[in-house]
This record gives sequence, structure tokens and C-alpha cells, in this order.
Amino acid sequence: MDAALPADAAVSASAEAPEAATAAAASAASEAAEVAAPAAAAAASAAASAEPAGDAAEEGGAGDDEEGDDGKKKRKRKRGKRKKKGGASAPAGPPREPKKQAEYRGIKSTHFTDYYAKYGQSEPPSVPVAELFTSLGMPFPEGEHMEFPETTTRVTAAEAREVDAEEADARLLALREGAEVHRQTRAFASSLIKPGIKLRDMCEALENKNRELVGERGLERGIAFPTGCSLNHVAAHYTPNGGDDTELGAGDVMKVDFGTQINGHIIDSAWTVSFDPRFDALLEAVREATEAGIRAAGVDVTLGDVGAQIQEVMESFEVELEPGRLYPVKAIQNLNGHSIAPYQIHAGKSVPIVANGDPTRMEAGELFAIETFGSINGRAEVHEDLECSHYMKNIHAPHTTLRLKSARNLLSHITKTFGTLGFCRRWLERDDGGSTFLHGTSGKQERYMGALRHLCEAGLVDAYPPLCDVVGSYTAQYEHTIVIKGGCKEVVSRGTDY
Repeated sequence: MDAALPADAAVSASAEAPEAATAAAASAASEAAEVAAPAAAAAASAAASAEPAGDAAEEGGAGDDEEGDDGKKKRKRKRGKRKKKGGASAPAGPPREPKKQAEYRGIKSTHFTDYYAKYGQSEPPSVPVAELFTSLGMPFPEGEHMEFPETTTRVTAAEAREVDAEEADARLLALREGAEVHRQTRAFASSLIKPGIKLRDMCEALENKNRELVGERGLERGIAFPTGCSLNHVAAHYTPNGGDDTELGAGDVMKVDFGTQINGHIIDSAWTVSFDPRFDALLEAVREATEAGIRAAGVDVTLGDVGAQIQEVMESFEVELEPGRLYPVKAIQNLNGHSIAPYQIHAGKSVPIVANGDPTRMEAGELFAIETFGSINGRAEVHEDLECSHYMKNIHAPHTTLRLKSARNLLSHITKTFGTLGFCRRWLERDDGGSTFLHGTSGKQERYMGALRHLCEAGLVDAYPPLCDVVGSYTAQYEHTIVIKGGCKEVVSRGTDY
């Protein structure tokens, strides 16, 4: 979620005819071995704790798109060795076809995690991540660990302020769990994303799965902010309001931005979807720019230096939309990454995506969302436009006396349900008002728009309208959450998809 402007079936095998049983035996045995991998995962829990993002270490980590046949054979041999050790039982039921790669562009086509085969997750996923890993006796997967770039690091109170070890461990556990929820939720969402789907249906399915896998319990654990699904020239802060029947088109470029939170510790990660190969260079430019920002980040690094690295990489790309006509990719100058604090998605520091000379330094113990936005055929600058859907309580708002009872009631609901986390109008209109745990089916807010406007006018709630480049332009976004540690950084939201 950006921080630019203050004013984001199971496939069951059917029984075959008796005469086909012999022919199917070999295939069934092969598939059974494939789905037995949860046993291996449980037995290798110690090794798993050292593997970033599920399979990222095993598959080469960031930017390692080229596996080759040798790499695949090595991984198969590793998994074969693990199976000999035994462990948790494989999922019950008949063999099933392997999961397929998502049918869109924008993620690594050669890297895909089958969570049924790897952990024994149900299909579609329904077992809360905490319950799943507890049952397997496994720690939550670590993110990708990366060394800092060469800097003149200050060995002073900066490291000492990294945070108390016990608190840091609790925070990292929450972040790693939230990251695994994010990975499994976005893998589920990938099965839904195709031309013709209503964006409202997609967002509601993704958010319901997010709630299910995180084990929603009000402010203790749940969704961090509304699902962004901004299209084309709209760069950020669009999610459908009730009655919005916008569909995803085959020629659209969609930014999918959503978050999870556990005890207020937020995972903020995003990627871009396209079905048209003409946009591949745009998506690659922004993805590589995000990776450049992650590589540049570290203790004592200035935010301006991170922005310079991002801009240099992104603006080295061009996109050929029509034969012989090239469009340079431009970094959107007034969108940024941001620091994150408990229950606070925008915690004060902005990570630019252009070389703005900001001398502010990154410190040990800080959590950042490194996100970049690129634009073609536009101004590479966004402005607020279209109907607002995103809102958030102002964490710095002074005490204000509200004269409207409806506004007081709505503020009470927002405070109890969302606290200082982002929310959207669709959630207020749900039967549970945004939290089944807190409200059951009695949380729906009726005729609330007047009260919501009053809260915004009073400065108690901030509105975040969609952020748009000019009509006719196309924008892309990639984002990861990283922890700046004393000796390295951990890309906690890293997955095998991006």
C-alpha cells in the first residue's frame, strides 16, 4: 500500500472403470508420491526454518529465474531424501492433479509453490496458517536474508536500539506468519484472476480467504487494509465500492495490493497482473526496480540513495506498445514506499522511488515497505480522482466533540473494528461490519455516508481517493516488506512468485 499522498477446487480424481485401473496405476503412484511431500516438510522442519519464503532459498532467491534441468533434478533428489525420513501423514483422499501455474503475466512463470504438496494445505486453502504449521511441528518460513550493501555503518546506539531480543523474536514470528498467510492467499487469488471476473467478486474472495487463513480475531489478527485492484492509469487506492461491477479486461494492467496483520505487525506486498505480452517490459522494469531498492536498503543507507537506485533501474526500460514505437518507463515521482509500525501502515519515513536527495537514514530494527510504481504514456505523476473507497482513522487527530450521534456511533465502530488500520466502504456494508469475530452478523452499518463525511470533515478519519496518472497511461507496482536487522535484512514477504 503506497504512502504518497496523505490527502493498497480441489481437483478430485474420479474412480476409473476397472479396465483402466492398470493403466492408471503408475500415474496414481507418481501423484501420490507428489502429494506426500507434507510428510517430508514436517520431517525437515529444522531445514525449513532456514529456507526463505517457502522455497526461495532452494530455488535461488530473488531474481533467480533460470533453474535449468540440473537444478530441478537436484531439488527432486533433495525431496527424495527427505521422504525416507518419514514424518506427518500425507493428506487423505485420492491422488489429485498438480496445481497449475496462474494464467497471467507478472509473476515468475518457472517458480510456483503447491501448498497442498508442500504442507498438506487443503484445496482451496482453508486451514489457518498457524494451525497448519503447529500440526506439522514446523516454524513459519523465514524470508530471504540479504547482506547489506557496502556502507559506512555506524556501530552506535542504532544497533542497540534494534529492539529488545524477546520483542524482536515475537515481532518476527508474527511477521513470518503474516507473510505465509499472504503467500497462500495470493496463490489462491491467482486461481481467480482471469479476464471477465468482477473486481468486487475477486476482492471479496481474496479478503475472505485472507481472514480465514490468518484466523481473524478483530484487531488481534486480520486484514491490514483494503485490497487494491487499481487498473491501468489508476496507480493505487482503488477497490470497488458496493454496486461497482467493473470487470477485469484482457487488455488491463492491474495492481493487486493487500496486507495481513498479526498483533498489529503488518505485511504489505503487491504485484501486477497483465494478460498482454506487450506490457511485459513495464512489469519487468517495476519488478526489477523494487529488487534494486531492496538490495540498496540497509543500516545507515539514506532514503535518497535507495530512491536513486530504484529510478536508475526502472528508467532503463522501454516498452513497445506498437511496432516501432517505444515508450520509456518513468518512475512515478510522487509515490513512495514507507516505514511501518504496529497498527500504522505509514509510520513516518517515506522511501522515494526517484533520486530526491533525502538524507534520512534507515535504522536497525525498522520495518519498511519497499514499493515502486512505473508509468508509460503518462506524466509519471499521480493526482486524486474518482470515487473514494479507502479510509483510515487519523492516528494523530486531537479529541473532538462530535455533534452528530450517527458520527459518534460510526467512530465507535471504526475504533473497535479497525483501530488505526485502513478500511473501505464494502467492509462497513458487510453483515459483520468488517469483523465476524467482533460482531457476528450484527455489524452492518446502515446509511453511514453522512456520518463518514462528518468524520472526515472533523479530521478524525482521512479519505484516500484513487491515485491516478492521465487517462491512456499504464502503471505497474511491485512491493515487499523488509526488516532491517543489525547485520542483514530479511525480505519477509518474499515468495517463489515474486
